[in-house]
Amino acid sequence: MKNIRNFCIIAHIDHGKSTLADRLLQVTNTISERDMMDQVLDDMDLEREKGITIKSHAIQINYNQSGQDYILNLIDTPGHVDFSYEVSRALAACEGALLLVDATQGIQAQTISNLYLAIENDLEIIPVINKIDMDGAMIEEVEDQIVELIGCKREDILHASGRTGKGVEAVLEAIVARIPAPGGDPTAPLQALIFDSVFNSFRGIIVYYRILNGSISKGDKVKFVSTDQEYEADEVGILKLKMTEKPKVTCGDVGYIITGIKNAKEVKVGDTITLAANPTQEMIKGFQEVKPMVFAGIFPVLTEDFEELRDCMDKLQLNDASLTYELETSQALGFGFRCGFLGLLHMEIIQERLEREFNQTVITTVPNVSFIAYSVKGEKIIVNNPTEMPEPTYMDRIEEPFIKAQIITKPDYIGNIMTLCLGKRGILINQSYLTQTRVELVFEIPLTEIVFDFYDKLKSQTRGYASFDYHPIGYRDADIVKMDILLNNEKVDALSALIHRGRAQEFGRKLCEKLKELLPRQQFQIAIQAAIGAKVVARENISAMRKDVTAKCYGGDISRKRKLLEKQKEGKKRMRQIGNVEIPQEAFLAVLKLDD
Repeated sequence: MKNIRNFCIIAHIDHGKSTLADRLLQVTNTISERDMMDQVLDDMDLEREKGITIKSHAIQINYNQSGQDYILNLIDTPGHVDFSYEVSRALAACEGALLLVDATQGIQAQTISNLYLAIENDLEIIPVINKIDMDGAMIEEVEDQIVELIGCKREDILHASGRTGKGVEAVLEAIVARIPAPGGDPTAPLQALIFDSVFNSFRGIIVYYRILNGSISKGDKVKFVSTDQEYEADEVGILKLKMTEKPKVTCGDVGYIITGIKNAKEVKVGDTITLAANPTQEMIKGFQEVKPMVFAGIFPVLTEDFEELRDCMDKLQLNDASLTYELETSQALGFGFRCGFLGLLHMEIIQERLEREFNQTVITTVPNVSFIAYSVKGEKIIVNNPTEMPEPTYMDRIEEPFIKAQIITKPDYIGNIMTLCLGKRGILINQSYLTQTRVELVFEIPLTEIVFDFYDKLKSQTRGYASFDYHPIGYRDADIVKMDILLNNEKVDALSALIHRGRAQEFGRKLCEKLKELLPRQQFQIAIQAAIGAKVVARENISAMRKDVTAKCYGGDISRKRKLLEKQKEGKKRMRQIGNVEIPQEAFLAVLKLDD
C-alpha cells in the first residue's frame, strides 16, 4: 500500500485538465503511441467537440522512480459547475489533488469552489500552473494569486505545459513525494466508495469504486449499503485504458466490479460497498441523493415515437444516473417526459445525446425550477411545472430556490455585472479584490432568474472575462404567480409559465406579441390573452380574414347583398363559438427564444 498514490486533477473548465492527463499517460508509457489521441480519457464525441469533460474517468498509471515501482490512480473530474457532486465524490476517493491554473487566465470561480471541496476532504494540494508556453502567460501574477489563495510557498508551485509536455516529469515526482499513501486496514471488513458507474449493453452496469478498508475478490457476495441489495461479484479488476481483470482488489486501490445489475436506480454514486457475510458498521460520509435543479418537458415531434423515446431515456439514464424523468401529458404536445437536470449545460447535453446517439428529434419546453407551495391547511406541495400549481385561494405561500453565485472578473466590468444581477432580483453579499486586476462578487439570486439566459448575458456584458460558479442555499418566500395564455378564452397548458409577479406583465406582453406574429389568421377574430388567475395582464387581437361573399353579385337589388352579409355575420358568430385555433410548432419554440 505504501507505493499507491490516489490523486485527481481539479480546475476551472478549459484550463487543460484532460491535456495534462494525456501527457501523464504518455510520459509513463501507460498508453502506446498508437492509442494516443487528444483527450484520451474523454470517450464521447460530444466531449471532444465541446472540449469539456462530462463523465469523470479513472485510470491506473505505473511509474518507476529511483528503482521503486509506484501505482498512481488518476481520477479525472468534470470541470463544469453542473457536475460538482461528481467532483466531490471523486475527491473523496483520493488523498491528493493537482490544482491546475491556466497561466493566461489566472484563478477563476470554479477553481476556487473545487479547491474548497478538496480542502473539506483533507486532500494534499499540489498547485500547478499550466500553459506556460503560451504567449499571454502571466506566470508571476498567477503565482501571486495561488500563494494568496492557498498560502503555500512560491517554490511549491510547479510549472508545466500539457501541450508540449514540459514540466510533466516534475509533476509526477511531486505526486509521489507530496501525496500521502492511502491509509486503511486490509484485514477489516470491506468498505468501498462508489465514485462512478457506466453502462455496458452486454455486462450491465460497471461500478467504479475506491477501497478504504478490506479487500474484494471474484465470487464474493457484496452488498450496496444505501439500497440494501446484494449481488455476486462476477468480475473484479483495475482500470487501465481498458479494464484489466484481477482475482482480488485490495485496500487503497481503485477498481471496478461487474455484478450484472441492469437497473440504474440500484447504483448510486457516493454509496458504500461491503461484503454481505461480514458487513461494515458505518457508511462512508458525504453520500447524498443527486437533486435535479432544472426541470423541462421533453416530447417527441411525432406522437407515435413516444415508445421509442421511452426506451432511449431508459438507456440514457443507465449511462447518466443524475438524469431523472417521469411521464407527463400535455394537451398541446401529447405524451412526453418531465425531466430533471443538474443545470442548463446538463440539459443541453442530454438533448444532444438523444439526437446523436439515439436519432431522436425532440421538443423541449421552457426550462423551470421546482417551487414549494404551502396550502392553507399547511400541506407541502412540490411544484415542478405550472399545471401542479394549486389555485391561489387554497395557497398560503410559495417558496423558490435561491443560489449563491460567485463571479470573478476584471474591475472594469463591475458595473455591468451589478446591473445584470440586481436586474435579476439578486442581492449583493460580498465584493472583494483577489488581486489588483481580479475582483470577486458574491450574490444571492433566485435560481429561476439564471436558468434562462443568465450565463450568455454575463459573458457578453464582460466580453468573456467573467467566470461563474453557483451552489444552492435553500428556499425562500417569493411572490410567484402562474401565468396562463388564453386563445379565445381557452387555456393552452404548454404555454403556461411560473413567474415572479413583478415580471409577469412584461413577459405576458412580449409573449402575446410573439404569438400574434406566429398564429395563422382565421375567418373570425382571435383574442390572445395573458392572465394571472382571472386578471388579464396583456392582450393582442388577430383580426379576422374577410371572405368576400358578395363577389358573385353584380347589379341587382341591394337587399340581395344585405341578405348574404347577414348570413355571413350569423355564420361568423357561430364559428367563434365552436371554432378552435391550431397552434403551430414554432409557437412553442418561440417562447424559448423570447429574449432574443
